Amino acid sequence: MIKEFKRNYVINQAMNAYIPEFPEDIKVRYHLIFSGRVQKVGFRLEIEKLAERLSLTGIIKNLENGNVDLEIQGQKNKILFLVNYMRKLVRIKITSIEKEEMDVIEDETEFIVA
Repeated sequence: MIKEFKRNYVINQAMNAYIPEFPEDIKVRYHLIFSGRVQKVGFRLEIEKLAERLSLTGIIKNLENGNVDLEIQGQKNKILFLVNYMRKLVRIKITSIEKEEMDVIEDETEFIVA
């Protein structure tokens, strides 16, 4: 019951977050590794819902060391917005982000939580 409440809270947060209008920007793909309090706080779910709203694609998964691994693709300005949004959440504490640019996968069409 508590898990369902937390899930609904995170979904509601993400679905009601203010999303600004974005000018066209270049399409990029990043591999990001988030460290800090990023597991058991709705991090992957919130990124999934925001990515869907922002028309971003990719895959996100928890790592055994407590970090979260994200490959994300789409307009650069939208990805930067998503990362900055996540940094501001109180229940999440991102202490570091490793970032590597990757080749765009042209036929990718969805965002997956692994």
